[in-house]
Amino acid sequence: MFKEKIMVEIIVAIALLSFLAFSSASTSSIIGVNYGRLGNNLPSPYESIELLKNMKVGIVKLYDANPEILRLLSGTNLHVSIMVPNDQISIVASNQSSANRWVRENVLSYYPATMIRYILVGNEVLSNKDDQTVWYDLVPAMTNIRKSIDQHKIHNIKIGTPLAMDIIQTSFPPSSGEFRLDISRNNILIPLLRFLNWTKSYFFIDVYPYFSWSQNPSTISLDFALFKGVQTYTDPISGYVYTNLLDQMLDSVVFAMQKLGFQRIRLAIAETGWPNGGDYDEIGANIYNAATYNRNLVRRITSQMPNGTPARPELEILTFIFSLYNENLKEGSGTERHWGLLNPNGSSIYDIDLTGQAPEVEFTTLPQPTNNEPFHGRLWCVTKDNVNEVDLGQVLEFVCRRNGTCDEIYPGKSCYQPVSIVSHANYAFSSYWAKFREEGEKCYFNGLADQTTIDPSHDGSCKFPYVSL
Repeated sequence: MFKEKIMVEIIVAIALLSFLAFSSASTSSIIGVNYGRLGNNLPSPYESIELLKNMKVGIVKLYDANPEILRLLSGTNLHVSIMVPNDQISIVASNQSSANRWVRENVLSYYPATMIRYILVGNEVLSNKDDQTVWYDLVPAMTNIRKSIDQHKIHNIKIGTPLAMDIIQTSFPPSSGEFRLDISRNNILIPLLRFLNWTKSYFFIDVYPYFSWSQNPSTISLDFALFKGVQTYTDPISGYVYTNLLDQMLDSVVFAMQKLGFQRIRLAIAETGWPNGGDYDEIGANIYNAATYNRNLVRRITSQMPNGTPARPELEILTFIFSLYNENLKEGSGTERHWGLLNPNGSSIYDIDLTGQAPEVEFTTLPQPTNNEPFHGRLWCVTKDNVNEVDLGQVLEFVCRRNGTCDEIYPGKSCYQPVSIVSHANYAFSSYWAKFREEGEKCYFNGLADQTTIDPSHDGSCKFPYVSL
């Protein structure tokens, strides 16, 4: 009896140690960071990988299969996700030889010393409605990659494809989740779900509560979006209780899959985050909210094992934070260039512990937000300081071709003086943006322009167009 008791205690102890080891390993390997490189001022790949290691990142997700980066990742403890770029999907799908070549050049050349664990085929492919041919090549490409991996008896690499939340037609309440009809009622989504189900891979989804909240700030609580506060929402159909917006969005995908007959495909968050800055007309994009969201996200993902959603409480959620750096060459609105955990010089924009272990008191005080309410006032779009005048001239020529944008800066008109390319560009940018902002145009102009609240008009006779919010 005594010996049996000792044996039981030993077995329990071994099981406990195994659980702790598994928990530690699982925690470190379910939080990743997206390493984008759309910037002309970013640290080298070597420096970036050192930063990732110092930040205790578990997985690094690349948007290609960059040879230099994959070589530098060799021998590190970082798990790696690589990507087949969108423009290579049809090539890989065309025949098995093309897929074998891609795997040979981008996987076998580095594996296993570089711990490649995920191959993502394309990025948000189903969001591009202008080129639907690649939609039909997506699963064949994934299948060919899988066959090539299997030929080499590699069993620890999952194949997937990251999709955006715009694949969901109905997302609220979560139990009403349904996919867009154009991808659910044809030969697009079912083959993809079958592939993921068969290979036991993940449904990778890019999910951004920031966008859902910023488009509906009067109806969605900011605290609910930031994982803070005591507000809850009970789904009237499922009865599930939600404490944050992210879980709601994820479960809308879960219910959408279930309605097509797929009950157990695991979710993975390919991108999520919160912008640390943006333009005047972009609400809530600030360091305070970005730090709050990402810190609470990490705690949410690492604090409980498993850490699933109300509809899938028993499953872990592999999660990649977007992104490593603020990337200054990303086009579009100001938030596009402000998702980073780090500045381009490698310094932290705010304190964050990706292991989820550090208490809040160890972090430095965050600057209080000033734009959590919609901006009201006048905005102009003007050139940045110290821009290249050759580049400015080329953009100015393009802008002035459209619908009388530049009439007032022609000779003899009210804003012709002073005769300066910067002054004329200020007028042209403001005029163009004011005319076409409602059509989706941004105050960006190849990175040469910024919004301002200061009226750039010269005198009483020259009035610059503006946007009034």
